[in-house]
Amino acid sequence: MAGFFIVVTRTDPSVRQDAPPLWFETAVCALLAALTPTLRRRAPVALAVTCQAGSIVAAGGVGFSAAAVLNLAVRRSWRVSITVASVHLLLIAVIWTLAGESGRDYWEGLVTIALLHTTLVTVGLLVRSQRQLLLAAQERARQAEERQRLRIEEARHHERERLAREMHDVLAHRISLLALHAGALEYRGNLPEEEMRLARAIRQCAHDALEDLREVIGMLRDDPAHGGERPQPTLTDLPDLIEQSRQAGTRVTLEERVPDPPSIPARIGRHAYRIVQEALTNARKHAPGAPVRVTVTEIPGDGLTIEVANPLPAGGAPAALPGAGAGLIGLRERVDIVGGRLEHGPTPEGDFRLYAWLPLPQ
Repeated sequence: MAGFFIVVTRTDPSVRQDAPPLWFETAVCALLAALTPTLRRRAPVALAVTCQAGSIVAAGGVGFSAAAVLNLAVRRSWRVSITVASVHLLLIAVIWTLAGESGRDYWEGLVTIALLHTTLVTVGLLVRSQRQLLLAAQERARQAEERQRLRIEEARHHERERLAREMHDVLAHRISLLALHAGALEYRGNLPEEEMRLARAIRQCAHDALEDLREVIGMLRDDPAHGGERPQPTLTDLPDLIEQSRQAGTRVTLEERVPDPPSIPARIGRHAYRIVQEALTNARKHAPGAPVRVTVTEIPGDGLTIEVANPLPAGGAPAALPGAGAGLIGLRERVDIVGGRLEHGPTPEGDFRLYAWLPLPQ
């Protein structure tokens, strides 16, 4: 564009013979072209003033001047844009007057420059207003999204609080009564040893259930005063789980083929513990009195296998305890998290078998 204005100026017969040389105009246009990317965003006023000054001394700078005025109107207020354009128009009028310009060409030139500035400032202000409207719309959308997120979080918080209250008011009360009655039976002193052992196991299980319930309630409430999580069980706690089941009256045999249980990663050991725990619970619910076989095997370089099997009831399944099958779903989710496998179902030998494979890190 600069070259176009230079050529037009040089080939126009009306141009004065004392116009600046071509090399000077080229240097001015090159300077304006170098300044434009640098000052376009950071200093639009300085860029507009520089380009307008360049358009006065070199005809090739007219294009840069027009672009700078448009850029100024887009990035600054209308007062600044009109002030700069007006000063430029006034300066040109003074220079032309001092140069002896007058008559019709003088006024046509001033009117043309004024119309050019008016058009550029108007277009720039329209672009500026559209940008502001777009930014305002984006900000409103962001605020609406943030308000929606806060409403969802508040609803979740209220729901968690409601669940925590229900669990505390209903479950905690019933489990506490269970522990109280079991303790009363245990300390009566006139019960057979077997019944006292069962009462002791019931009381201990109720106590553990209360501790777990308090931890879950604290997590639901996001209570800062809630203490840290209880230590999670690992594979080394599996014998204690088996012993608790025996005290509750379940005939359980454990075959642990793990040379060094503490060497099993805590995460894998915790999942193995929960799998056995859920399997024993299902055995007590659906096959009460049946013997249960638990086999845990470490396969070097492969993984950890857990197998829990018990005979199916001969006279049909007893009346099921309350449940929705969520236990096996939870086990499958646990196994999927670590990339393992889970199988369960009846076998040709008449047993119900639960099998899980958990990978071990190499």
